[in-house]
Amino acid sequence: MKPVCSMTGFARQDATFGDWRIVWELRSVNGKGLDLRWRLPPGFEPVEAEARRRAASRLSRGNVQITLQIQRDGGTIGRAINRDVLSAYVAQARLLVSEGHAAPPTADGLLGLKGVLDAGEADTPVCDAPMAQVALDAFDASLEALIAMRAQEGAATAQVLRQRLDEIAALTGEAEEDPSRSAESIRARLTEQVQLLLGTGLHLDEGRLAQEAALLATRADIREEIDRLRAHIEAGRSLLAEGGPIGRRLDFLSQEFNRESNTLCAKSNATSLTAIGLQLKVVVDQFREQVQNIE
Repeated sequence: MKPVCSMTGFARQDATFGDWRIVWELRSVNGKGLDLRWRLPPGFEPVEAEARRRAASRLSRGNVQITLQIQRDGGTIGRAINRDVLSAYVAQARLLVSEGHAAPPTADGLLGLKGVLDAGEADTPVCDAPMAQVALDAFDASLEALIAMRAQEGAATAQVLRQRLDEIAALTGEAEEDPSRSAESIRARLTEQVQLLLGTGLHLDEGRLAQEAALLATRADIREEIDRLRAHIEAGRSLLAEGGPIGRRLDFLSQEFNRESNTLCAKSNATSLTAIGLQLKVVVDQFREQVQNIE
């Protein structure tokens, strides 16, 4: 049995290559399809192409933000000094000092000015074949961690969906056993309504009234809705037992549940049955909300 996976999750994986630290972050949320969005440093396009292929082979749905950061190992990021910008600042500082408007600047102060330190070549390593392989190995580990988290959350969601299916089954049983559906109850209500019409003094054909009453009773019958609800319940349980990327099929099933619950309410001829139908709609909505999280 394949696991039922959620579409939400997070994973982070670090690796080192020489003086460089490779950091992958993967964030996944719900989506109608598979949408992979990448943020990688310049020069890592070959890594992105291969990582995209690997992600697409393991994930079916979800909006996934994938970020790769390359840092100097130990957390210190190399910076290149933009000497043209620094010289311009120094010239202005000398002028202000000579006019008595400022104190001589410090090195720390100058380096902290905007544009003096650039993320230049010193911050971007050359992505050769060995470094690309280390980055891809780290990506595989982060992808596995993301899938494991999605599976863990999916297992919890699947349990909730099974509970909702049990509630739908119980309400379907209540609807089937509701006293208002008995032949005696239907006959009594129709007889009462016919008697009221005959008592109005209008000349009504009793035979025609009987035919109309029989037609109304047929239209109010919810046998088909109950049978379809039970078939959908079994289909839902089978899908959850099957596992894998079943989100789209469960979403279709939730629409069918909603259609049957609406029809049941429309056909109801008693307040007790209407109450069951309304509660059924509530549970179906809860089922559908949870389904939106399933891959």
